[in-house]
Amino acid sequence: MEKDKKRYVLKIIKILKKTYGNIKCPLKFSNPFELLTAVILSAQCADERVNKVTENLFKKYKDLKDYAEANVSEFETCIKSAGFFRNKAKNIIKSAQIVLSLYGGKVPQTMKELLKLAGVARKTANVVLGHAFGKTEGIAVDTHVIRIANLLKLTKYEDPVKIEKDLMAVVPSKYWTEFSLLVQTLGRRICKARNPNHAGCPLNKICPFAKKVVPTA
Repeated sequence: MEKDKKRYVLKIIKILKKTYGNIKCPLKFSNPFELLTAVILSAQCADERVNKVTENLFKKYKDLKDYAEANVSEFETCIKSAGFFRNKAKNIIKSAQIVLSLYGGKVPQTMKELLKLAGVARKTANVVLGHAFGKTEGIAVDTHVIRIANLLKLTKYEDPVKIEKDLMAVVPSKYWTEFSLLVQTLGRRICKARNPNHAGCPLNKICPFAKKVVPTA
């Protein structure tokens, strides 16, 4: 059964890679802390909006010390349009302080250490590890991955940690970072939470849910 699911996952990856090519991280950054900042800002906020916010933010706050010593109210104003700005500002500033005090000014490169930063859970840590350092300790599970993994019957859970565990059991580790990006791209373009385009989905011939709703010729 597990072998069948692994073959099924490889088929999913093959189709999505053929459809979308080599997908890169949609968030713009020039160093690991900028990526960490962008991922924290991306919670319940579109990547396009985050990139607009960080375009000015990264010009104003140029190094880790700038973030660690930032005036909270001023920082909140800079990121307000990303939503939940008070909590995000607090977490970004606190994370900068932790990186300076505990890690010598360098963003840590392990899951265990990243999880000690403010507002960082496994999804954020996986994105930073994969795209800033080329390392994989897990699979980044966001709302797109939660929804689509369930539609594809790769999990039965809604909890991100349990979903990640299910996916790690069937997705080859070399694809962990790429798998998230491919599924997220599918979620943004086709398999949307509202009005998904099942007929236009590249996976509609193998997706159990799409098979139920897409008329056969």
